[in-house]
Amino acid sequence: MGIYLNPGNQGFWEAIRSKIYVDKTNLIACTNERINTKEKYICVSRPRRFGKSMALEMLAAYYSRGCESEKLFEGLKIEQNEEFQEYLNQYDVIFLNMQQFLLEADSVGLTRYLEQEVLRELRKEYGELLKQEGMGLAAALREIYAETGRQFIFLIDEWDCIMRERQESEKEQKQYLDFLRNLLKDQPFVALAYMTGILPVKKYGLHSALNMFLEYSMIDQNVFEEYTGFTEEEVEGLCRRFDMDYAQAGNWYDGYAFTEFEHIYNPKSVVEAMRRRRYSNYWTSTETYEALKIYMDMDYDGLRGDVVQMLGGGSVRVNTRSFQNDMRNFRTKDDVLTLLIHLGYLGYHFDAQEAFIPNKEIMGEFENAMSVGGWSKIIQILKSSEKLLEDTLKGDAGAVAEELDRAHTQAASILTYNDENSLACAVGLAYYSARKDYKLIRELPAGKGFADIAFLPLPHTNRPALLVELKYDKSAQTAIQQIKDRKYMQVFEEYTGEILLVGVSYEKENPNKHHSCVIEKIKI
Repeated sequence: MGIYLNPGNQGFWEAIRSKIYVDKTNLIACTNERINTKEKYICVSRPRRFGKSMALEMLAAYYSRGCESEKLFEGLKIEQNEEFQEYLNQYDVIFLNMQQFLLEADSVGLTRYLEQEVLRELRKEYGELLKQEGMGLAAALREIYAETGRQFIFLIDEWDCIMRERQESEKEQKQYLDFLRNLLKDQPFVALAYMTGILPVKKYGLHSALNMFLEYSMIDQNVFEEYTGFTEEEVEGLCRRFDMDYAQAGNWYDGYAFTEFEHIYNPKSVVEAMRRRRYSNYWTSTETYEALKIYMDMDYDGLRGDVVQMLGGGSVRVNTRSFQNDMRNFRTKDDVLTLLIHLGYLGYHFDAQEAFIPNKEIMGEFENAMSVGGWSKIIQILKSSEKLLEDTLKGDAGAVAEELDRAHTQAASILTYNDENSLACAVGLAYYSARKDYKLIRELPAGKGFADIAFLPLPHTNRPALLVELKYDKSAQTAIQQIKDRKYMQVFEEYTGEILLVGVSYEKENPNKHHSCVIEKIKI
């Protein structure tokens, strides 16, 4: 058993002994399918604290010849897989934590230090085959394969740390990527290469130095969706076990939407919430909000308007293809938004190609980042939102209209459009504080159409439900009538209690930007 060559199963042993362990061992079935195929190069990128290192420790425990792990997998999902025994502890594994190498390399250089350390362990195991002085790591592994026929599984953690921590050193980055390419591409000794990081593979010019890798990122996790975070079923089970409110868990930590699994939860935050028996900001507390503020304050045309649109509960279309997969080279607002998707600050709908703020925890981080800097008008709207909700619940339509006047005027100074979408964004911002008790959904399918904005009360709140319909150059009463005519209230079929119908109109040609409001209360 070594540190880099054939590590043991200590990390996985600790994981399954923990108070909270969610069984993700079927990930192994996905990697087994790729061994010695053209799909054997896998790059999985996810935000920090989304279980990347734990997955690698599990794979090391399963594949490594340096340990016996059959008992550790007893009762876990992968044990039922027909190929479980075939690959169990059958491979030489090389486990590389690039963050560790980068920290320890000092003046020696990352790749030289890595080769030095791994070759030292290889010589302990295969010393009789590696007598030639000055051999590089790739040459040594080819020699071992030629003499023994043994292949290696490469598990690489934090593969992109040099891109994140040495952002200005393009020469060092290219040298590192060329090293990985030479080590892994078209080498007969590679049975599988699985690497993880936050960023997808770095691009230079028209080609990627690591173009043999199939990439699975927060843009499209594909077959790895259910291993990206916790699924609805897993979180619901944890909530039952720890007697925690499942609806609140979704409000706080859900929102990473993929194709098959439309609800993926932040695993770090869910685990901490269950351990501590209360919902709060756990994932975002592991890094200062300044990290987010840097990107929010970048001076790209339309970026601030997109942030405001998302804070108001909307989504924005993003072209993710121009992103260079680093944290330095930004050419458009889309590049910044794409980075925020990879960092976990935004969710992404692959089919719609739209980004959005996924949950309450992340919204709090955006609010923190805006609290310092040039976002004073938006902060004013958010601070006024408590009063707006109180006035709405009291049925004070006049006060609501006045608050919406102010919110729309302040938001319009950042938004570049003046239409119903702008009004919806302003209304979403104006009701910002309501999200502690409600789930806000824009364009919710209901009855014979789509309700503009629905506020679904969380089970613990005892609040009435809200349906808000918006109209341009038509009366607020017309908006109320549309709710009734199109039977939008059918969305609350399983809800019993009061529903407030809120009709809001805006006179586009009115120089005073006057809003009017009608509020009706009904009971189901």
